[in-house]
Amino acid sequence: MSTGDHHEDSEEMSVELPSLKWPRATFDGLIRNLRFPDNWGALFPEEGQTAADAPSGYVTLFWDFFSAGNFLLPVTKFFLEILEYYKFHASQMHPIGMVRVRHFECGCRTMHIEPKVPRFRVFHQMHYTQGFYSFVQRASATKISLHPPKSFHNWK
Repeated sequence: MSTGDHHEDSEEMSVELPSLKWPRATFDGLIRNLRFPDNWGALFPEEGQTAADAPSGYVTLFWDFFSAGNFLLPVTKFFLEILEYYKFHASQMHPIGMVRVRHFECGCRTMHIEPKVPRFRVFHQMHYTQGFYSFVQRASATKISLHPPKSFHNWK
């Protein structure tokens, strides 16, 4: 767990992660459709593994990052700046947090504005719950998404 200096609304909780449950065909389709190079060495989790069981040198990335969060590899400079500023790893981010980061970045790029962490922080603040980091809208901020997703069931 990261212990960065920028936790704004954090609450520490112990969370037991469920075993990963998704079909091999879904994993193979993800690798094929997103054109992961062979040298990335993407691995399908073994039966009974959790998100915390990635082998040494590997990180866990969730299906919902790619399917609902519009996450792509390699990551953008803005996404890396978010991770660096808040001092947590991509595998520690909740898919809804991923959606909010990517939505903000896409909105900025659509308006020809460079996405930057200080701009992102005007609209969002970090939130920590059940072992994962996410972002919530600041109460004082103008809404930038009228119908954001409220949940992703069974994403772990």
